[in-house]
Amino acid sequence: MANLKDLKIRIKSVKSTQKITSAMKMVAAAKLRRAQEAAEAARPYAERMDRMIASLGAKVAGVGGPKLLAGTGRDDVHLIVVATADRGLCGGFNSSIVRAARRRIDQLLAEGKTVKVATIGRKGRDQLRRLHGDRIVSSRENVARNVVSFDTSDDIGRELIHMFEAGEFDVATIFFNRFQSAMTQVVTEQQLIPAKIPTKDVGDAAENKVMYEYEPDEEEILTALLPRSVTTQIYTALLENSASEHGARMTAMDSATRNAGDMIDKLTLTYNRTRQAVITKELIEIISGAEAL
Repeated sequence: MANLKDLKIRIKSVKSTQKITSAMKMVAAAKLRRAQEAAEAARPYAERMDRMIASLGAKVAGVGGPKLLAGTGRDDVHLIVVATADRGLCGGFNSSIVRAARRRIDQLLAEGKTVKVATIGRKGRDQLRRLHGDRIVSSRENVARNVVSFDTSDDIGRELIHMFEAGEFDVATIFFNRFQSAMTQVVTEQQLIPAKIPTKDVGDAAENKVMYEYEPDEEEILTALLPRSVTTQIYTALLENSASEHGARMTAMDSATRNAGDMIDKLTLTYNRTRQAVITKELIEIISGAEAL
């Protein structure tokens, strides 16, 4: 039979945990609204940037173009950029991104490719360090601790471009979670370098009929536009990740709060039954002692 004192201490402990998870849920919900608005506000700009790159890239296709568009002509060395959070307690948010990155790394290694890893966020670095620690060439923390900054994204973009121009890799791909709702985040794999020309959909048919004349020429515009496109993709990925993290944390803390409530109910029931059994036992002993007299 459980000790009454131990049960009392455990109930108190679970109630304290419930207060913490409830507070974390409310904080995550408040942050989620702002992060979601920022992510949704950045999407139209990123989409228009992709359309512009597609339009200009189609015009210089077959004649080379900037290195960020044409690439090195090889795909022997891959850089996998893994964007995760710096903190846990957000369900499977971090693990889902790392699992997708690991699958891609294993696939590339099986094909005989050389793989390098760059991590954004402490959780991704810690998980990948166990199996691929020797492949981590860059690591950043606290990138999106408070607010996702475009300047920080620009620094990361410049670092990747510098590595690419130095011949350290041929293809760079970023892994992150795209926000859909507080309960749904989609792991996304997106190629950063060289620029991947988006496939035009039917909705762009009317726009495709319009003829544009560019000044200066397309290649010069692409030379200036492609570095900004890399930064924009990183910035958008970090915004999506931030919203997804807060949504996942809010959902996880809500579930933890409800589970704590269920545990408190069960422990309270056990405590009451144990207390009743102790009282009954004491009454029996008193009555037995009185009858013996």
